[in-house]
Amino acid sequence: MRDILLSAWVWTSTALLLIAWVPIIAVVRLTDRDPALYRSGYTLRLLGRSMTYLNPFWDVKVEGTPPDNPRNPYVVVGNHLSQGDPPVVSRLPWEMKWVAKKELFDLPVAGWLLRLSGDICVDRNDPASRSRVIDKARRYIDHKCSVMFFPEGTRSRDGRVHQFANGAFRLALDAGVPVLPIVIDGTQEALPKHSLRFRTNPETMRVKVLPPVDPRAEGLTEVDTLRAHVRQQIVAQLAEWRGTSPDAVDALTSRSAPSS
Repeated sequence: MRDILLSAWVWTSTALLLIAWVPIIAVVRLTDRDPALYRSGYTLRLLGRSMTYLNPFWDVKVEGTPPDNPRNPYVVVGNHLSQGDPPVVSRLPWEMKWVAKKELFDLPVAGWLLRLSGDICVDRNDPASRSRVIDKARRYIDHKCSVMFFPEGTRSRDGRVHQFANGAFRLALDAGVPVLPIVIDGTQEALPKHSLRFRTNPETMRVKVLPPVDPRAEGLTEVDTLRAHVRQQIVAQLAEWRGTSPDAVDALTSRSAPSS
């Protein structure tokens, strides 16, 4: 019963906050002359950050060292566990354009906010959409704004790290910018996939900024090797947090392991 009451409070408060934010971000967008729409996007991140305070049971811990210069662009990649990931990641103190599925852009109010912020829409049913995403992401990087990808493409059903797509890593190599890995955990307990019910006893939610990976400086100039290196860093951090082995966190290793 407490979960139901909590969920009603959080979703109602979130809806009101989303509606209130539309005129705010619209005014910011009208006055934002930056080709990267940096202030517009950061205004939306402030909304996401505010949403994490609506739930009295959410305990969010941010770890790691953020970039010294927020206009030094990165390709940011992270694992994906829950609808709670974007608000939690919004606690990070810089702007980055998010690559998000078209279904979110089609929503009333939330979709308007995504468009006003300059976030990047990907239509998973349109193969040509992926090249448009990369082109738009490259323009943002050229205008000194980072771009955020969830390279698994969807939320993990089991809390493990699944296969990463190549696009974010190919973009980093082509644009000549570092990859910035971030690791998320605990959101799958607070708001499970395919559920609208918030839990009143979730674990602490964590987001950690790992050291940037400079592909050229580290000799990771092939997409496959760069992707595998970054993914393994994320797996290792999750395993450390959970007090288990990397194999238990890595869905690919678990899948390929022989059955006993």
